[in-house]
Formats: sequence, structure tokens, C-alpha cells
Amino acid sequence: MSEEVILEAVRTPYGKRNGALRETRPDALLAFVLNGLVERAGFDPAQVEDVITGAVTQAGEQGANIGRLAVLMAGWPVQVPGVSLNRMCGSGQQAVHFAAQGVAAGDIRYAVGCGVESMTRVQMFSDIGGGFERLNPELLGKVDLIHQGESAERIADHWKLSREELDAFAAESHRRAAQSQGKHTELLPISGLDADGNVITLAADEGVRGNIDPAKMATLKTPFRATGVVTAGNASQISDGAAAVLVGNREIALADGLRPRARFRARVVVGSDPTLQLTGVIPATQKALEKAGLSISDIDWFEINEAFASVAVSWMHELNVEPRKLNPWGGAIAHGHPLGASGAGLMAKMLAGLEATGGTLGLQTMCIGHGMATATIIERL
Repeated sequence: MSEEVILEAVRTPYGKRNGALRETRPDALLAFVLNGLVERAGFDPAQVEDVITGAVTQAGEQGANIGRLAVLMAGWPVQVPGVSLNRMCGSGQQAVHFAAQGVAAGDIRYAVGCGVESMTRVQMFSDIGGGFERLNPELLGKVDLIHQGESAERIADHWKLSREELDAFAAESHRRAAQSQGKHTELLPISGLDADGNVITLAADEGVRGNIDPAKMATLKTPFRATGVVTAGNASQISDGAAAVLVGNREIALADGLRPRARFRARVVVGSDPTLQLTGVIPATQKALEKAGLSISDIDWFEINEAFASVAVSWMHELNVEPRKLNPWGGAIAHGHPLGASGAGLMAKMLAGLEATGGTLGLQTMCIGHGMATATIIERL
């Protein structure tokens, strides 16, 4: 088998809902990041043999195979194909997995795994025309599919997580994200609009708050339960953004004058309880470590998608992970979670973080709706 390596990984700064990227179509976002990727790598896009794109809500401006449309918008040769997939919040990470697997199998020399989501312009669940009530009644009779917010509340119940602990974790996410600004070599500054409609350059994640008032955070409502612990303050932000990872055959890349930055040690996906639905990150982490022949203590950087603070905190407690290693540059509570883009974006952020800190091994995992999780272990080269 061919050895598959990461050659480049980039993302846009994430815009807030109705924020700086509100007027940027998602296909344009993805085209921008694709061109930024190959420009950074000094790479001819004609050599890309597939562009695999994660997008969750594939409707409207994100429909009609946005991966292929973005390739054409980017002005890449028409011979470069593109495909779109939906593994919900793990879509961007799964796209990177599929790209790497194609290279490992020897079917592809170079591929791009990427993702995009404009949650401002394409509303969640618009692909099914509403909420879970639009799903097949037979399915709903077999599986108790509930809002992820209620799942996050049940996770907090199970691990006995208090509102104070979750709010403190959220505030720390913002603190770390603010402190890391200026270190994010994976970012591609992009044009956007300020509140008055003036053109600006968005060079950092828009949702990060440098100062969090704990007293104000404590007043936020708990929308899923009258006396719950999950709030907008300790959950991920609704965001717009795109990200892309260039994967190639190591031997061919070296011959072409490219520098491999990381290799894959493990790639896994698991199913989990579809009602609790967000706890798959625990078995996914365990399976990835087993596949790589590693232990928790071997990992230098853990990138866990902060869909809800209760997911990340329960994962940390269950696996006995040092808090300093978990999302060292903050997470989705601070920088946002553009659904289809997050998997590739966290990969780009983790690689940049490993390089900045001299770390070697990074593990990324993401909880996924309906009970799944993806996990990847990379080794910096």
C-alpha cells in the first residue's frame, strides 16, 4: 500500500451567523479555500484526482454537489472531479479519511478532503424541510431521535456535570482561543463585511471573545430544560466557513518536491447510541488508539469538537485526559462550528498547533448526530 501524508491544510476564519461572511455563498467559500490550499502548497491543481467535500445541509446553495461546483468556480481544470458527502458533523473529517484511503489504496496520487457550511445562508434541516418530525414515522417508532441539546443534557446527568463546570470550560475555550490568535498559520484571511456593509478582511475567528463575564454567562437560559445546564454559552456557535486538506502519496510527493507535514496513524468511524448520540467520541478515541498501538499518554494534542461542553468534559473525565492537552487553542464554543467544514478545519488547526508547540502526535474526534463519531490520529513529520 502507498503511504498517505498530509501536504497542506488550511481553513478560513469562521464567521458568526449573519456576520462577516453573511454575503459569501458557500460554493464561493469552498472555491476560495481550494485555491488557497494549492497556492500555499505550490501545487498544480491539475494533479488533484478527486475533491471530496463534506457538507451537512445539502440544499439550496449547498446542493447540486457543491464539491464539484466549487472545483469549477475555482477555475480548476474540468478534469478534476468532485463529490459531496454527509456524515453530519463529522463530514469534513470523513472527507479527509476518504481522500487518504484513496491514496493508501493506490487509486489516487493526490486528493483533497475538504468541507464547507454557510449556516447563515443555508438553514439547518432545510434539506428535509423541517425537524425530525419530517423523518419516516417507521424510523421514529424504532429509534428515539431527540434534539442534540437534550442529548447534551443527558450526558451532563450521566457524568454529573454541573452548570458551573460547563460554563468554566466554555470560558476557558474562549480564553485559549483569544490567547492563540496570531499563531494560526492554517488561516486564510478572507474578505467580508462589517456590520455597516463595508468590506473588511476577516483574519481571525469572529466569534472569539477575549473577555467572558462569568456572571453574565450564568444568566443565560437553558433552552432544552427548565432547570438544565446546557446554554448557548456552553455550546458551539453557529458559523460560516470552509477548510481543505491536501493528501498525497508520500513517495510521489517527495519526488515532486513537496514536503510531507504529517502521516496518518489511525482513521476510524464508529456508531453509538442514537439517542444519547454524542458519546461516540469515547469508543472512537479508544479504537483509534488501539489501531495505532498508542495510549492516551502518548498523545500531545487532543482536538475534540466542542459541540457542547458536556461532550468534551465527559470525554475528558472518562478517558482521564490532562485538561491542558484538550483543545489547547480553544474549540467550537469559541471559534464556531460550521458543520461540514469543522472536521477538515480542526485537522488544519491541530497540525498547525503541533508544529507551533513541537508536538508529535495529535488525536481528533468529533461527535455526530444520530449516534456516530469519527477519530483520526496524525503524526507530525
